[in-house]
Amino acid sequence: MNRTLVLLTLTIAPGLGAIILSAFFLFSEWAALDKSYQNYAKLAATNASVKELAIAESAEMRHRLNCFAEGIGVLLGGVIFAIGVHGICTLPKN
Repeated sequence: MNRTLVLLTLTIAPGLGAIILSAFFLFSEWAALDKSYQNYAKLAATNASVKELAIAESAEMRHRLNCFAEGIGVLLGGVIFAIGVHGICTLPKN
């Protein structure tokens, strides 16, 4: 029972927390990426200057990088969670 509690508190709970927190920020960042992409596409279709296009492209790339980082956070949280579940499943039965 003691080992199960340790695994729950040190791996499963933080893993779930990381998944939930990263997914929350991923979805909000995804919406910002979509909005930024639509702005870039609108500017590309018009006669925008190179400076305006560069600013819009860098804003889109910033949101794209943030989405990547939050996605990695979800994956790392899943790995931590899986380690905890695996640890509980392989505990010897008393």
